[in-house]
Amino acid sequence: MTATQTIPINAAEWLSYIEALHPKSIAMGLDRVKTVANKLQLTPPFPIITVAGTNGKGSVCAMLSQIYVQSGYRIGCYTSPHLNRYNERVCVNLEAISDADLCTAFEAVEAARDDVALTYFEMGTLAAVWHFCRADLDIAILEVGLGGRLDAVNIFEPSCAIVTAIDLDHMEYLGETREEIGFEKAGIFRANTLAICGDENPPASLLDYAKQIGANLALINRDFRVVKTTNGWQYSTEAMQIQLPNLGLTGDFQLNNAACAVRAVQHLDKTLPALQANIHTALAQVKLSGRFQQIQSNPLIIADVAHNPQAAKSLAYNLKSMSCAGKTLAVFAMLADKDIEGVISEVAPFISRWYVADTHSARGATALHLQKALKKHNDKMNVQLFTKVSLALAAACKDADKNDRIIVFGSFYTVADAIDWVRVTT
Repeated sequence: MTATQTIPINAAEWLSYIEALHPKSIAMGLDRVKTVANKLQLTPPFPIITVAGTNGKGSVCAMLSQIYVQSGYRIGCYTSPHLNRYNERVCVNLEAISDADLCTAFEAVEAARDDVALTYFEMGTLAAVWHFCRADLDIAILEVGLGGRLDAVNIFEPSCAIVTAIDLDHMEYLGETREEIGFEKAGIFRANTLAICGDENPPASLLDYAKQIGANLALINRDFRVVKTTNGWQYSTEAMQIQLPNLGLTGDFQLNNAACAVRAVQHLDKTLPALQANIHTALAQVKLSGRFQQIQSNPLIIADVAHNPQAAKSLAYNLKSMSCAGKTLAVFAMLADKDIEGVISEVAPFISRWYVADTHSARGATALHLQKALKKHNDKMNVQLFTKVSLALAAACKDADKNDRIIVFGSFYTVADAIDWVRVTT
């Protein structure tokens, strides 16, 4: 901080300040963040589980957090992005960091930073781990922000690393193919350390990297398996079988995420034992905002952060599986740098009417752009345009009959705006 700059005095000012520190919102590389971490002497004394992947990593983090809290441990969890408040990114025992503690953490990182230009995410990552190092934790779960190999989270050494489902997203940074993206995700793996992969068709690049560095790779459907049962599901390895209840999170695709979490917990069982009963309770109770989440009942409004084709496919599966006597109305807003047409193609068969909106993000696609993409898919689609997600949702609620449902999706911004609107109007 230069002599002419005013020291931030609250969380809002700190967030505005760190957003302007680096000329780019995303700048891949580890040198900057390593330099500052060394000055801070950040050497976490607790085990770390690092989680990467295109879809599912937030769910895995939520499941692991709930399992360890149910087991009586003190756990830190760092995730991104947030829905309503930045504080949601940094949690201890499922409780978001206070504004005062967040400011203290930012102050510590700023004091060590000198003239190193950290990005918003790098500053936040260092602040989170600095806070965790002073929170008397038993374990921390760190979610990768983007990719893995060059993500700020990857400067910390994990006791276990998890890569969930891999799909095409953030291609401008990670590569144009699943092979290129898989290599970036695999960068969180370490030699002689458990590396879990929950993708049913992992890219060869991930497999090759794990072999090359000597990681202890555990693959779903090879080293651990999931079978859905009448009253829940079964997790199994060559050595054991566990019967588990239905998940608190919606969708059969969540079983693979749950299996990754269970495999990690098994791996750390000697130092952090978790009873099967606690795992049962945790997985049945876990919830995660914005993942096929019912945010209002009359009319029924469901919010989902799906913003790439793979996530949209899962959303479509949930819509198909959930009975609905009426129509499905979609409130839809996305970022312009995402695969808008790919998302539409997955969900369109289940939508009767579209309410598309601008987003308040500088990266947001305009409602007109979304309308053109929808009409390209099917020129007979019923599409209305709005300047805000809140206006689109209000119109959908007005038009919805008693048997209809409304799905709000397309980005974290979209869901956050919808949740805010429901909170204000109910």
